[in-house]
Amino acid sequence: QVQLVESGGGLVQAGGSLRLSCAASGRTFRSYIMGWFRQAPGKEREFVAAISWSDGSTDAADSVKGRFTVSRDSAKNMVNLQMNSLKPEDTAVYYCAGRESPGFSYETRGYAYWGQGTQVTVSS
Repeated sequence: QVQLVESGGGLVQAGGSLRLSCAASGRTFRSYIMGWFRQAPGKEREFVAAISWSDGSTDAADSVKGRFTVSRDSAKNMVNLQMNSLKPEDTAVYYCAGRESPGFSYETRGYAYWGQGTQVTVSS
């Protein structure tokens, strides 16, 4: 089994930065994709960014490109999401997710494992 635990959420003013972390434990992730999703009140969960555990390649949603950066720390089994130039519309619960197949997926159904989520609130 796999466990994912997010941390680093909080309240920040528009234009500020936050760094989210996801600690993975259980089965090794060396061949998996790690993704970040977010869900705002009344909206569907949406893809934010993803990283390949094996080669570090990344992808991100157009809405966050140039502002958010996903990275991994293989030694610590952790994935990070650095969020800069935050906007009020970035307010959401952010989830870390693990995918068991190679290749990026932008759908929630492409990920088998999920963390409990961490709240990010950006004030205007």
